[in-house]
Amino acid sequence: MKKLAITALVLILIAGGAVFYVWNGLQPVQSSETPVEFTVESGMSTSSIADLLEEKGLIKNALILKGYLKLSGEGSRLMAGTYEATPGTPFQELLSKMNNGEVKPEEMVRFTIPEGYTILQMAETIARESGIDKKEFLEVVDQPSGWSVPITEEIPAEANLRHHLEGYLFPATYELPKKDLTAKGIAETMLKETEKRLAEIPDWESQLEARGVTFHELMTIASLVEREVVADQERALVAGVIYNRLDEDMRLEIDATVQYLLDKPKERLLYADLEVESPYNTYRQKGLPPGPISSPSLESIQAALNPEKSDYLFYVTKKDGTQEHLFAKTYKEHLKNIEASKKMAQQ
Repeated sequence: MKKLAITALVLILIAGGAVFYVWNGLQPVQSSETPVEFTVESGMSTSSIADLLEEKGLIKNALILKGYLKLSGEGSRLMAGTYEATPGTPFQELLSKMNNGEVKPEEMVRFTIPEGYTILQMAETIARESGIDKKEFLEVVDQPSGWSVPITEEIPAEANLRHHLEGYLFPATYELPKKDLTAKGIAETMLKETEKRLAEIPDWESQLEARGVTFHELMTIASLVEREVVADQERALVAGVIYNRLDEDMRLEIDATVQYLLDKPKERLLYADLEVESPYNTYRQKGLPPGPISSPSLESIQAALNPEKSDYLFYVTKKDGTQEHLFAKTYKEHLKNIEASKKMAQQ
């Protein structure tokens, strides 16, 4: 009887030890605030997943978890993906994450390109927010071929462009996955956004055909409007003035085309600046510049498609803080408007 009692006691102790061993093995590891990332590959066995969690320091004992998964049947629902958890998370929560596919949110890169930005300004913003080298981005957007977005086919191959994709990258706020982010990927996303936003203009292609300009010319005019106009209600009117001057074979004489050639825009251009030799300098060259000088907003594109009809050939900025313009039909009227604008500045 004594031997039986001892044997029973030993068995009880063994069983108790086994229960404690299993119980302890299922307890969370020591807590930490540092997240641990782990990836469950597609087709990965539950045994391999348990080993991975132990290797990553998220569970104490892979063998015990394997047994638990086999008995509970939970292993059949674990989803592939990259997860993140902190040490100390109960194993039930780890399993719940994988059962529900609660993968780690992708790290995103967010940047905002304001309307009227040039490619050079974009490159600086994108480099600052994404870490992609500014020079690399500029080299990519100057490539004349290899683009999968149809609107790039509208860019004349022979055009003497400062930057090939200037004006074709839509100004907006972008949020893109940081993983595998490339300069070309960013550019293509922005090109696709331009196509998407153009589709918001009803029947824009028929309007373009009726206007009698190419898509590249349209984007060039829209970019001029974008850089010249602050007051929204004047966009179509300024676009009309541009068309009028082109019809009259007049030089456009738009300051923004000269500013585009400068490394840093000036608050006020000098006469010497207006003499710079460049096909973009509309003070020296007749017609449109070779291409856009900025990325126009949808409103400026619409204004270029539907300019306001008028007999105006000139405009000058009011110096009264409104940033609106005074418009004139003749050069004589224009000179009077310039004087009127100067008086506004003195008031």
